[in-house]
Amino acid sequence: MSEPPAGARVFETPAGVTLGSIDLIADGAARNFVLQLRAGRFHGFVVRRGHDVIGYVDRCPHMGVPLAQSLDDYLSPDGSRIVCAWHGAVFRIEDGECLGGPCPGTRLTSWPVTVQDGKIVTA
Repeated sequence: MSEPPAGARVFETPAGVTLGSIDLIADGAARNFVLQLRAGRFHGFVVRRGHDVIGYVDRCPHMGVPLAQSLDDYLSPDGSRIVCAWHGAVFRIEDGECLGGPCPGTRLTSWPVTVQDGKIVTA
């Protein structure tokens, strides 16, 4: 079986991968996760809301680039929205819908994650 090209990106992960303790992310904040998989490298981020987490593929639907220019910097200053640092697109945290900017009618790609026994796990 051949190896994937160096730097290949994938846009989904298998279920059951433990990312770490929910305490890795402050309540109301977001954190980047990069997973090296056989098929390539996955880039995603998780937003924490209390005991719940919401995950997205780290890829802007407008240009296909990662959303953050600085590590873990995905949210607006008040923490109420996800913001693309490159073009100013604004997304609703709950469902990734574009609310403003150069991406009308699009949304972020969901990355299914959940919390099990205090750990963030891919679903």
